[in-house]
Amino acid sequence: MGVSLIYSPRYLLHNKGIEHPESSQRLAFLVKGLQNSPFARELKWLDPMYVEEDALLRVHTKSYVNLIRTIAFMGGNWIDADTFVSAVSYDIALLAVGGAIKAIENAWRLQEHSFALVRPPGHHASRDRGAGFCLFNNIACAIRYAQELLGLKKVLIVDWDLHHGDGTQNIFYEDPNVLYFSTHQYPWYPGTGKIVEIGEGEGKGYTVNVPLPAGCGDDEYIMVFEELLPSLAKRFAPQLIAVSAGFDAHFADPLGGMFLSPYGFSRIARLVRKINDEFCIGGVFLVLEGGYHPEGLLASVQAVIGELLEVDQHLQKMEREADESIRSQVKKIISEVKSVHSLA
Repeated sequence: MGVSLIYSPRYLLHNKGIEHPESSQRLAFLVKGLQNSPFARELKWLDPMYVEEDALLRVHTKSYVNLIRTIAFMGGNWIDADTFVSAVSYDIALLAVGGAIKAIENAWRLQEHSFALVRPPGHHASRDRGAGFCLFNNIACAIRYAQELLGLKKVLIVDWDLHHGDGTQNIFYEDPNVLYFSTHQYPWYPGTGKIVEIGEGEGKGYTVNVPLPAGCGDDEYIMVFEELLPSLAKRFAPQLIAVSAGFDAHFADPLGGMFLSPYGFSRIARLVRKINDEFCIGGVFLVLEGGYHPEGLLASVQAVIGELLEVDQHLQKMEREADESIRSQVKKIISEVKSVHSLA
């Protein structure tokens, strides 16, 4: 199974010229690196399409969509302390949602692993507000599109971004057809994602949060994923796996306190691919979220794509002195998650 990358140079226009961690430079560096990677010939580059407003309204309120459009039309402004809307941001955000939709179509219909390399990111955007660099929730809009128009029903979202995807959680909190699984540094922005946040109504039990202490590295992350994700997937039996692929848990990232290396990301991706092979008929669907150290972002994305291509990359785990206190905390968290969700 190949890997398709959905990208447009127009993504670089969002907030261009604004001093910001989520800059156009990070994506430009990533794309150039992938175009020159050892497996560049194995990658298929596809253009996204602009979507109409109805693609947003499957997830977001009409008043919120109008707000972002108006702010852009008026020349731009901040919508919170971290999130800026420039004059072109509304149009580029439509293209980002279109990139995610293109990727989920490829994954579901053409059975290709598909990675939407988009900006602005999306997983902090709720129905009626943007936050944390995010305007519209790209992955949620794509999933709702596929459920409504492509016949997709059950989706497992794996969110391995450093930060909890509060927007994605809120959107699907009462939905039993979407299982949301998140690992995140806690307590950290946005302050949500406790183990006891498990969903409500028909969606109770379909939100699984794994809040981790700062300082976790490859061993801790691999342990969490291997101990929890296969059992959850077996019980849920997803038709498609969607990944909120953030890379700010990389050890060099300026906005986090984790110690994941490209090796760790590759092992997580390997597990996701194997679960996908067992339960799903299509490819894995990924959408870029965070990751603010350009070299770390490129190395980690390459590691994930290489794993999807099943390329032997000879990656080495980052060796560091074991912190038994952190290891003990993580084991306790895994036990608590298993207890709350009745996992063996």
